[in-house]
Amino acid sequence: MYAVVKTGGKQYRVTKDDTILVEKLDADEGQTVTLSDVMLLGDDDKVTVGTPVVANASVEAQVISQTRGPKIIIFRRKRRKNHRRTQGHRQDLTLLKITHINTSSKKAAPAKKAAAKPEVKPAAKKEAAPAKKAAAKAESKPAAKKKAAPAKKAAAKAESKPAVKKAAAKKTVALKKGTAKKND
Repeated sequence: MYAVVKTGGKQYRVTKDDTILVEKLDADEGQTVTLSDVMLLGDDDKVTVGTPVVANASVEAQVISQTRGPKIIIFRRKRRKNHRRTQGHRQDLTLLKITHINTSSKKAAPAKKAAAKPEVKPAAKKEAAPAKKAAAKAESKPAAKKKAAPAKKAAAKAESKPAVKKAAAKKTVALKKGTAKKND
């Protein structure tokens, strides 16, 4: 069985007993971490794709160590300007060992109960719908009139004044010893 897990903005394909390096998680060494963003579960021919995550699925992992990645040198320069900036970076990482892939989670069960809200009776829905439509129509009419008026004024102004293109000004280029040359 394998799973695709999302953590730290990246996705990892994991199986049991895999070790992966992920962006730093707030956990001590030896502590168990639950990764609940499971994007896909696969078991031989059966594949379950989440929308966006698979419901009732999680991956348990044990923190092996908190470490840092390799040093990366960032060097910026601008040619002919004597401008150079050097900066270094080392990413904080967590080494995880996958211990178990759960296809059903205890944490997801209460979510189902919260999702099962008392439904509104069909008769009440029918009465509420015409009231909502009438309110929406009443609100949309004044707004449409207010928006149309400024648009008409702007159109009238545009028609009264024809667009005039200005001619490009001639530029002068300074040469050595104060002489000037005109560009045509």
